[in-house]
Amino acid sequence: MSTPEAIPQPTVKSTRRPAVPGWARKSTLVLAIAALAMAVFGTTTQTWLTVHLDPTQLGAAVTSQDGLQVQGSKAATTVTALALVALAGGLAASIAGRIARWVITAIILLAAAGIVGAAAVVLADPLAAAQGSIAAATGISGSSVKVDVTAFPVLAVVAGSLLGLGALAIVPAGRYWKSRTKYDAAAGAATGSGTAGDVAQAGPADEIDSWDRLSRGDDPT
Repeated sequence: MSTPEAIPQPTVKSTRRPAVPGWARKSTLVLAIAALAMAVFGTTTQTWLTVHLDPTQLGAAVTSQDGLQVQGSKAATTVTALALVALAGGLAASIAGRIARWVITAIILLAAAGIVGAAAVVLADPLAAAQGSIAAATGISGSSVKVDVTAFPVLAVVAGSLLGLGALAIVPAGRYWKSRTKYDAAAGAATGSGTAGDVAQAGPADEIDSWDRLSRGDDPT
């Protein structure tokens, strides 16, 4: 009596994605860029310069006995705007496609360079940076007075430099980020359960990936 031949089983190729490094996770990088942009913005709300004037030169609006306090938003007006640009770029990177991420990276890099440059100018010549505030308080421009620099311009330089590094990480990290178009979604619907298995093997999605899938009408659970 003959033994039936074994039916060969089809070979299923694994589509498991490579593990995503911690620094390349979308949520981690986007939140880091947003935090650094907010840190830069926060420094501009603090005192960058303290101008020591003759009490007889101080206007009625200046009541501090410690001298004229100059905020970062007045000493380096562009830093505030550039910090907001970088913040918007970081948030946009979370939903941008591959080409758009290159553009966003360039924008954040330019914003970071502007932040570092503007803060460095204040550190290099604090008296020139304070002249506008001095003129507004005393009505005298071109005064030669003593100006003390606080730590906040230095913090702005450090945060701006880290912001630039974070922008440079967007492009290599984007290789690990899943992006789908409406054509990908249609193809996934046609494959049925096979796609579901691939998604399950792709590993856990982070918070931003879950938001992206919800916006497409998928159930991330």
